[in-house]
Amino acid sequence: MSSSSFSSSRIQPDEVTKAKIVHMILNRKTEEALQNLSRFYNVTPPKIVVGTIKGKRRTVYAVYVQKERRIYVINSDIFFNPFIVLHEFYHHIRTRAGVHRGSEKHANMYAQSFLDSYKRLVEQMRDKKKSEIQ
Repeated sequence: MSSSSFSSSRIQPDEVTKAKIVHMILNRKTEEALQNLSRFYNVTPPKIVVGTIKGKRRTVYAVYVQKERRIYVINSDIFFNPFIVLHEFYHHIRTRAGVHRGSEKHANMYAQSFLDSYKRLVEQMRDKKKSEIQ
């Protein structure tokens, strides 16, 4: 699925950049990953914190609060979960002037596109290594 199918008005990072972002989050550099993505989109980076929002404590792993420009994650495991972090970042970039212009489906597709890029790059690296050994 192409990135244009869910965000035709927004340019997406290239495959390598997406893979690097996922790699950073997996390697506990979540804030740095969000700063890099924010630079790409020319937006202020959201804050990301471990904590909960009243009324959402047991129903979600993370939530983006647009008034605060903050992503709340329920625990440190989620802080380093690329799918959830990127899903919430999508909400950050799709909020303008206090109005959210994205959907859960599109946030999922956005996050998945990063994971797919990461997976493809890792597979390419494995294949290259195998061919060098043989």
